[in-house]
Amino acid sequence: MRLVNFERKGERCLGALHGETVVDLSDSGLPNDTIDLIAQWDLAKAEHAVGQGSRMPLAGVRLLAPILPRKNIIAVGRNYRDHAREFSDSGFDASEKQMIPEHPVIFTKAPTAVIGPDESIVLANDPTGTTDYEGEMAVVIGRTARNISPEEALDHVFGWTIVNDVTARELQKRHIQWFVGKSPDTFCPIGPVITTIDELPDIGASWLRTKVNGEVRQEAPISDLIFDVPALIATLSSVMTLEPGDLIATGTGQGVGIGFDPPRYLTAGDLVEISIDGIGTLRNTVS
Repeated sequence: MRLVNFERKGERCLGALHGETVVDLSDSGLPNDTIDLIAQWDLAKAEHAVGQGSRMPLAGVRLLAPILPRKNIIAVGRNYRDHAREFSDSGFDASEKQMIPEHPVIFTKAPTAVIGPDESIVLANDPTGTTDYEGEMAVVIGRTARNISPEEALDHVFGWTIVNDVTARELQKRHIQWFVGKSPDTFCPIGPVITTIDELPDIGASWLRTKVNGEVRQEAPISDLIFDVPALIATLSSVMTLEPGDLIATGTGQGVGIGFDPPRYLTAGDLVEISIDGIGTLRNTVS
């Protein structure tokens, strides 16, 4: 199933993407909030609701971020080898100890940074003028996880979505800890859907591709992650409780703006498109 949030009469509503139509689930008896739905997930009830819900053409629907996180988005840095090298070469990681990390590099992004598909990344929120893109696959946690082994980890995954880990590079470098550079308002586009794990069980077989103004900048298989999804869940749950609706952005591949000489930062009017097989394409303009 591919879950969405959409706008109807100024309100956020729950839906499911079915082909080129959006099925309205807001009056189905299911929780209308995505995190509540995940916490109470019943696939049979959800499938029944999809079968009974009214349908609207996708072209006429304004999609929103498919989930509104209640906590910081957990994110992973330097999780593709080629990107770890280009980031190291850029000199923007003031906290670097080694080019290829021995353990996952974990940081977070503020939930106030979240926007949905087709919303604008606002450059004015980065006073340094060094706004960069990072296409990433994000894990959506489905069940409470604490001290989970890698072998058990996928049992706690609800599904997958796309995150653009937009970054103010100079702020990232200046503050050493990455939170400020990663969290300006509008710097966390999410969407367009959450694809449930039953529909996409082998995320490692999918590819991630990022285009800026139609030019392919990033292209990598999810299987290239240094620390895969089970390893990340095991690492995080060994010290903290992961809860339904938590998001883990798993890292970006080679081809970000700082990897070019000179850097190719985002500018007003740009269009960033991040695609992952089985999830879709997250599109955002830059203003």
